[in-house]
Amino acid sequence: MAFGRWFKEIGFRHVIGVIAVIYSVFPILFIISAAFDPRTGLTLSNDLFSQFSLENFTSLFNDTMFWRWFANTLEIGIFSALGTVLMGAAAAYAFSRYRFSGRKQGLLVLMVVQMFPQLLAFVAVFLLLMTLGDVVPALGLNSKMALICVYWGGALGANTFLMYGTFNSIPLELDEAAKLDGASHSQIYWTIILPLVTPILAVVGLLAFIGAFNDFVLANTVLSGRANWTLAIGMNQWVGGNERSWEWFAPGALIAAVPILLVFLFLQRYIVAGLTGGSVKG
Repeated sequence: MAFGRWFKEIGFRHVIGVIAVIYSVFPILFIISAAFDPRTGLTLSNDLFSQFSLENFTSLFNDTMFWRWFANTLEIGIFSALGTVLMGAAAAYAFSRYRFSGRKQGLLVLMVVQMFPQLLAFVAVFLLLMTLGDVVPALGLNSKMALICVYWGGALGANTFLMYGTFNSIPLELDEAAKLDGASHSQIYWTIILPLVTPILAVVGLLAFIGAFNDFVLANTVLSGRANWTLAIGMNQWVGGNERSWEWFAPGALIAAVPILLVFLFLQRYIVAGLTGGSVKG
């Protein structure tokens, strides 16, 4: 095949791919270089990997509350993901398998509610938690449990609608065959249906974990105490004010990326199947 024809049909894709890789990798190289560069000031680190030191990491671990915020972020992200998956799967299963009055209207409400941005609910969430905290302090402002509950409720509508299509793709004959064999509703749900929809559970869990891990606005609204802050709130203090502590922010951002990277690598085999599982009607 002539080079001109090869480039027109295939070669230009390699060029676009190389440009995309360079565009994606450069920020990662820059933050790695800045994390190991002992000079303070981000612009001084433009000369990539000219200096190498662990001084920034030592200062981050000894002079800040990084690990406390890291643990808070992991706790909130893990429990948010687990609760979101369990609640969304139960709601999607009910809408998919049972016929009850208000079912269609409920699905319509879920579809309409998820169209509104969550920013509209921030004032209501703040006032609700402030009032609820007077009665149940564990669910009031500056409570990690309260923030997790807000994440559960905020994501329930969209996740139920996302899972609903996948649950519909599981034949009802499986449920009926299991009932004939004497299986209870809980046995059908936990041992037959959920294993078949694992990809969509993995996708919802991944999105919920990343969303809670990276969230700043809602977390900053609910968590006021420094000891309860997440990484997004704490690290924003280092670069959001007049004093810029890039020597803490760069290594902190590098470490904070590890949990998301590990979760993504662990669940990557489910992602494509999970996103497309409920898209085909049959």
